[in-house]
Amino acid sequence: MSSDGTGTYVEYCGERFPLLPENRFFIGREADLSVDNNPYLHRRFLVLHYEGGMWWLSNLGSHLSASISAGDVGFSGVVGPGARMPLVFGKTTVVFTAGPTTYELDVFAGTPGVDEVTQPYIKLGQTTVGVPKLTESQKVLIVVLAEQILRRDGTGSSAIPSSAQAAARLGWSLTKFNRKLDNVCDKLDQLGVSGMRGGGGKLASNRRTKLVEYAIASRVVTRDDLPLIDEEADRNAKGA
Repeated sequence: MSSDGTGTYVEYCGERFPLLPENRFFIGREADLSVDNNPYLHRRFLVLHYEGGMWWLSNLGSHLSASISAGDVGFSGVVGPGARMPLVFGKTTVVFTAGPTTYELDVFAGTPGVDEVTQPYIKLGQTTVGVPKLTESQKVLIVVLAEQILRRDGTGSSAIPSSAQAAARLGWSLTKFNRKLDNVCDKLDQLGVSGMRGGGGKLASNRRTKLVEYAIASRVVTRDDLPLIDEEADRNAKGA
């Protein structure tokens, strides 16, 4: 593959889409690569862009994330909403889920350099389904589950507290916590977020982990939300 950005292409369902360094290449519901007429998928979800001697993958969405892997070098990562990643592995596999459907495509690109890429959101066609609207209590529930991960970059899922620990942190009863957790998972499941339910409509056993992964990758919660935990705990302590 050429080091000047030529010879790069996307492969999807056996079809190749050549990329040109002078053009952005959009992937989504209404894009250069329209993968599916899926209302849970952003019209323009991902963009491939050449700058500074390398190809970048940027996430233009507001609630979906893309998983990136390069098997030859054992690399894997997640590109959340607003994030970007240089493609320096030769072949990169991109996987994302929108509603009940999971998509996979491969990007074959050369190696090289670094630079930023941003792209304004362009409103076209129908509204994309899937942006969650949370109540205050639903948001603080997610924040308390994600607290240790938000405080320390790179912390794994083992840092996610049990429901009992999270309830105690907020000053809630376990019954109240589980009821609100059910409500959050139901809401996200209806919006097409995967992992909120197991088979047969039953709640997934690892839903707390999936909920935190989704919320952090999609920036539903950030470090700026951490004070909500103590505010809720103080309120409940005073009311006790």
